[in-house]
Amino acid sequence: MSRILAILLLVLLAPLMLAISLVVLFSLGSPVIFRQRRSGKGGHRFTLVKFRSMNDRRDMAGQLLPDEERVTVSGRFLRRTRLDELPGLINVARGEMAFVGPRPLLPETIEGLGRDGRKRGRVRPGLTGWAQVNGNTLLTLKQKVELDLWYVDHHNVWLDAKILLRTVLVMVAGERVSAAAEGPQPR
Repeated sequence: MSRILAILLLVLLAPLMLAISLVVLFSLGSPVIFRQRRSGKGGHRFTLVKFRSMNDRRDMAGQLLPDEERVTVSGRFLRRTRLDELPGLINVARGEMAFVGPRPLLPETIEGLGRDGRKRGRVRPGLTGWAQVNGNTLLTLKQKVELDLWYVDHHNVWLDAKILLRTVLVMVAGERVSAAAEGPQPR
């Protein structure tokens, strides 16, 4: 069902995605799409796609500058409104991701999490998730993992619906650290 819905949304949102592609092209150049290998369900690796939001500026040693120094004005807007995630509908259509689940992390990050990384991989990663609606970039990796593990233990259709609704609120009002992120998550 998710895959069919993702395909329908890709068709319906094609004009918006084209407009965003043009904004990214004119503000950052080519490529318009950011691609990166991530870990999915069961540790299966896939290529995550999203709109580019950062330039490739480097320091004198050739190292990429920190993310906050490379995010463009248009990139900040795309990230805040989550519009940079729209190409991820392709990942959902392919069955690599779900609409809701823990955000897919780099394979080396998952490996570094050990048992917690494997537990996170019991569910398909999502375009949005419990950590994203409870603080996201305002949280530490440890806090995000705790929220993700709580989601793995408690996910159901009603929680997913709540997360989708809260995602819309985050898109409009911005990120805020919630009480769920500040306290320990029951396991």
